Amino acid sequence: MRALSPNNVHEPFGRYAHGTEIPRGARLVQTSGQLGIRRDGSIPEDAYTQAVVCFENIARILEDCGMTSQQVAHISAYVTDREYFPAYMRARDEFIGATDRLPSSTLLIVSGFTKPEFKVEVEVLAASK
Repeated sequence: MRALSPNNVHEPFGRYAHGTEIPRGARLVQTSGQLGIRRDGSIPEDAYTQAVVCFENIARILEDCGMTSQQVAHISAYVTDREYFPAYMRARDEFIGATDRLPSSTLLIVSGFTKPEFKVEVEVLAASK
């Protein structure tokens, strides 16, 4: 994959690329939106921990098909309040870690999820040869 951040487009606001080129023949994995709910059904109160749980769940899904966060091409995330933006970004940056190629990313502020305690939802598209 190749990160796309042309120099004639404004700099990204964070650690992401403006686009991702996925090579022909790549195997794709799309996760469902993951909420900040642990296997035991518990839901952390704060947005940062919910985002961490979202990414932990995503990592387990990717691991199930032999992938890691290094194969993530795009991240789509949803938060219920602007104040959760920095907490989500911190968890996202921890998830993608130190990589040569940053994924593309979208973040939306939404009015809510299925339960009022949910603050963050994250889905990814991953690709590998």
